[in-house]
Amino acid sequence: MSTAEQAPRPNLRSFRRRRPDEAPFACLTAYDALTAGHLASAGIPLLLVGDSLAQVALGYPDTTHVPLDIMVALTAAVRRGAPQAFVMADLPFLAALTEEDALRAAARFVTEGGADAVKIEMDDSRTGWVKTLADAGIATVPHLGCRPQHVKRAGGYRVAGKTAEDRQQLAETAKNMEDAGAVMLLLEAATPEAARAILENTSLPLIGCGAGPDCDGQIVVTADLLGLTPKQPSFAPPMVDGVAPLATMAQTWIQTVADRQAGGNYQTSDGAR
Repeated sequence: MSTAEQAPRPNLRSFRRRRPDEAPFACLTAYDALTAGHLASAGIPLLLVGDSLAQVALGYPDTTHVPLDIMVALTAAVRRGAPQAFVMADLPFLAALTEEDALRAAARFVTEGGADAVKIEMDDSRTGWVKTLADAGIATVPHLGCRPQHVKRAGGYRVAGKTAEDRQQLAETAKNMEDAGAVMLLLEAATPEAARAILENTSLPLIGCGAGPDCDGQIVVTADLLGLTPKQPSFAPPMVDGVAPLATMAQTWIQTVADRQAGGNYQTSDGAR
């Protein structure tokens, strides 16, 4: 058993603000039990079942289409595959149209999906939602900065915190979220100055997604690092070539089948499928 498997599951105390000399913690997305298990065994402490699965796994053009039932089922899959990881679920667009819907959906992620925390795209108009979820005992992580579920209203993806006024507003919003009971924050596609403003104004762990190097944790979509997506964001360049091995495997299998070398005798064993 690896060291990662032997270690106790991280909890919120594990992600509290690091000292300047401490390394940030790494986070990645996962949408299935097999991948989640491999990532957790490699030492990734926090896995996000993100609504990015709408694009990566389901083929939708954006994140607004993913059904809640699928999100809950895949969160449960990730929990089963990686019992040693901290699992965060992403509240999908269709489940966050009203505060009551958000509360019910978040509760499902905890009870049915086994999530340790629930992330939800937020602005000041939803501060009361954070308090409602927190009062219900749900560890809530507001998602600030660029919010993919709201890009149609915003007119596209934009970098947050470019001006001093924007940075001040983000810092104030983050503080409001902390006061309402948030346990952690996620900041996407924002300037490093915006991240520093939030860090100076709150005591919560801050996970960055293209928000500069000063955040307490960093998260990207796993498929981006594998080079599997058509276009990776600038802050998540491929770290390995995941396409070539898949193509090689498929081509080798095609030839194996064509040569009638596949389809050997089925034998049962304890691990047979």
